[in-house]
Amino acid sequence: MSQNQLLFTPGTLWERLKQQTKYALECGALQPIPTEYEFVQQNNIRFLVRILSNLSRKDEAKKQQKKNKTEAGKDFNPFLPYEQDLFVADISKTHLCLLNKYNVVDNHLLIVTREFEEQENLLNLQDFQALGCCMGEFDGLAFYNSGKVAGASQRHKHLQMIPLPMVLDGERIPIERAIATAKFDNGIGVTSDFPFRHALAKLDSGWINSPVDSAGEILASYFALLKAVGIEDVDEKTGKQSGNYNLLVTREWMLVVSRSHENFKSISVNSLGFAGALLVKNQEEMKIIKEHKPLNILRDVAN
Repeated sequence: MSQNQLLFTPGTLWERLKQQTKYALECGALQPIPTEYEFVQQNNIRFLVRILSNLSRKDEAKKQQKKNKTEAGKDFNPFLPYEQDLFVADISKTHLCLLNKYNVVDNHLLIVTREFEEQENLLNLQDFQALGCCMGEFDGLAFYNSGKVAGASQRHKHLQMIPLPMVLDGERIPIERAIATAKFDNGIGVTSDFPFRHALAKLDSGWINSPVDSAGEILASYFALLKAVGIEDVDEKTGKQSGNYNLLVTREWMLVVSRSHENFKSISVNSLGFAGALLVKNQEEMKIIKEHKPLNILRDVAN
């Protein structure tokens, strides 16, 4: 993909995202899951913990997914074909943008491959080109849940992006103060605030101004981070890497955390957990977080 092959007009994606969100809400295609939230402080991080205020919608979403899977006779893929009312924009010949149908965060964008690729496949140049094109449009946090163990709910490869700040009365991203304490060696950073294996890279914030040309450098940083957390081997037959991980990307930095477990007790953890944002279904799970402490939970599900 070259710069002139971008399929949406630069500077229009944020407005398009808001317009499509409004339309999808009105026609019922978008089914937000309402939450309330509170903050749980541990050490240098003020964790944002969302609690579902209406479990019925999430339960209905699970039932619908099960029904779709049964009717299809195999794993149902919501991205092939995608729901037209959730379509936001074409990005390139390889990627497009959709709304997250069952969103917890407003204006939650999915960056999806047009052709089926496994969610456990390594990210490639086209993935980072598409991601950079979107990140240049509005300030957001992008993330990738590499496989079910890392919190992925769909097998079809998709990156995700949410606008920043996460909430108006909190930090832009809860872990940013921890990120600021990182010490770097040969371009790989670690922070003593994280009690789990991780690797951090600083990004030149100007990369979003020429995302297609800069994608190669971002891809190289991504591979270096994977290697730093022990993920190197790739199954040549499937293209899958040797382990699962969570990836977080902002305009200024990129973080990789390797994963060993999907859940802590009943609480599922995806990439946003390592950004300092956890989701619980009820007060019992909120109690688990307060008793065990968020960083201990993250350490338990990471490698």
